Amino acid sequence: MKREAYILAGPTASGKSAIAAVLARELGAKILSADSMLVYKGMDIGTAKPSPEERAEFDMGGVDLVTPAEEFSSGKWLAAAGAWASRLARTEKLVIVGGTGLYFSALLRGLDRKWENPPPEYPVIRIDRAALRLRIAARLDDMFMAGLEAEKARLRQQYPVWSRTAALAIGYREGDDKAKILTRTCQLAKRQDTWFRHQATPLYVEPTVDSVRRCWKEKGPWTIDI
Repeated sequence: MKREAYILAGPTASGKSAIAAVLARELGAKILSADSMLVYKGMDIGTAKPSPEERAEFDMGGVDLVTPAEEFSSGKWLAAAGAWASRLARTEKLVIVGGTGLYFSALLRGLDRKWENPPPEYPVIRIDRAALRLRIAARLDDMFMAGLEAEKARLRQQYPVWSRTAALAIGYREGDDKAKILTRTCQLAKRQDTWFRHQATPLYVEPTVDSVRRCWKEKGPWTIDI
């Protein structure tokens, strides 16, 4: 089903989720997460998953879909997004936010269509790499204070064998300490930035509500098929 949605992509810790929440409240919109790690149940602190209250407020889709023992893919995410959207009225406003480029690609061009040239155009947060590293470090401190180590131990006990895709989650690997998590998260942010630069046609926005709002008013909404 063709629907209209407002889109915001960007690297981890760039502030996209908080910005999307503010604008979704303004629009009275529901939120669909396009983040490959938020799909896992119980992986809350280390993925910076929105609070249960916020998930309920926006009837958030794309979250808590499978356990860490289960494989996941872009195709499964697209199917889950379609099932979530089917419960909503056709006139319901949607906001889609995340950092997993493959999910945006699946959403905007489908899984089987030939790659478009130029690739799909949508807003992507651009942020100075040094500033982003500081954000990542501050968020990591908060995660450890919130109990990341206890969460990891509990999940490892509950699910001794993790799927290949869940095992990619930063912060949940055996032997991960704060320094390793910081380094790996910064590397992830760099890979995300590179992906959006080369596999999308990014409409770069600053990490502010005003910048994203202006872009959405000028370019949005986007037509999606879920």
